[in-house]
Amino acid sequence: MKKVLITGIGMLCANGNGKEAAWANIKAGKSGIGRIFQFDASRCTSQVAGEVKDFDAYAIGSGLLDKKAARHMARFSQFAVASAVEAWKDAGFTDENKPDMDRVATLFGVGIGGIEVTGENYKILFDKGPDRVSPLAVPELIPNEAAGNVSIALGAKGPCQVVVTACASSTDALGVALDMIRAGRADVVVAGGAEACVTEFVVGGFMKEKALATKFNDTPEKACRPFNADRDGFVIGEGAAVLILESEEHAKARGARVYAELAGYGATSDAYHITAPDPSGAGAVKAIEIALKDAGVADKSTVDYINAHGTSTRLNDQMETKAFKTVFGEEGAKKINVSSTKSMHGHLLGATGALEAAITALAVKEGFVPPTINYEKPDLEIDATKGEVPLDLNYTPNVGVKRDIRVALSSSLGFGGHNSILVFKKAISC
Repeated sequence: MKKVLITGIGMLCANGNGKEAAWANIKAGKSGIGRIFQFDASRCTSQVAGEVKDFDAYAIGSGLLDKKAARHMARFSQFAVASAVEAWKDAGFTDENKPDMDRVATLFGVGIGGIEVTGENYKILFDKGPDRVSPLAVPELIPNEAAGNVSIALGAKGPCQVVVTACASSTDALGVALDMIRAGRADVVVAGGAEACVTEFVVGGFMKEKALATKFNDTPEKACRPFNADRDGFVIGEGAAVLILESEEHAKARGARVYAELAGYGATSDAYHITAPDPSGAGAVKAIEIALKDAGVADKSTVDYINAHGTSTRLNDQMETKAFKTVFGEEGAKKINVSSTKSMHGHLLGATGALEAAITALAVKEGFVPPTINYEKPDLEIDATKGEVPLDLNYTPNVGVKRDIRVALSSSLGFGGHNSILVFKKAISC
């Protein structure tokens, strides 16, 4: 089976604009979560988010995307192109040194798309009528425009697709990209996710589900508290991340720098509930087992790090911990460093898997486990009638640690019962 290598990374999130800034702050345990600034959140019970700051849409691309093109993109598409261009350059590709563009695919995961465009044009519709709706409303808001705009910006002429599986979207996109290279359908895949849904409509919807953190509006950096006893919900975030994936043969032929090997992928459905995970964790367990088998990881003790979905909700954190204990055993699971970087960047919905995959690849490359911040009180109380387990794993509390990471997992779980897992292995540069 072909090996698939990660040779470029682009990141844009609340922790920083660009890979270097974002990764430095995540390593340092610095929260990017703050009071919402994109709209007046005074009517909302949750008033915090992990928003991208000081983003200049017209500066993205450095010649690959002009101002006119950026002006006609929704925010999530702008994020997608910015991260894709960074990843493309990070992989060492230039106009003079680029692959066969007919063999370059584009795959993105997007959960919602240009929701702000939808809102703006509904207001125009109600106030002024349908003939005043923007002719670009539909091309800007549909989720596939992330991949489409990236393909146009880079000139990538291979398959161009978007996966929509809620919060597992971009993890699934990376899994599809992995299989595409293995099948020989592409030499290079520009794969990732993008989301920009910090709007009053989306916040209001999650708020009414009682899914969002509400107790820390005055101390927003403390709002996302995965695995902590006093967690009270997730914090919405936005941004994008892109990984350049290449077959080992293609990367070796050009002497590419390698971050890690994307070695395995597993996905299942709970077939249980539209929003709540199966509390037994059976679907997540099966997805992890499938991913490990796909990656050829027979010895589970070689798994040193898990970037957990870790949403800071009672249902997720409980189920996910149970799943890890089931797969690795009670004692084996405690030897693994687990962390939820959502504690710092928030939950990027459809883009969260790509961002966490990028973070995991950097963790493997540098031998450094980023922390779960705001971990102050372990949640050890359980309801035996619900089959709960103590949340007593090594969640890498508050401070990151150096550790040689042989194998790592990244976990994404989404509304609809989606369970998606990626496996990363340490790799040697070509």
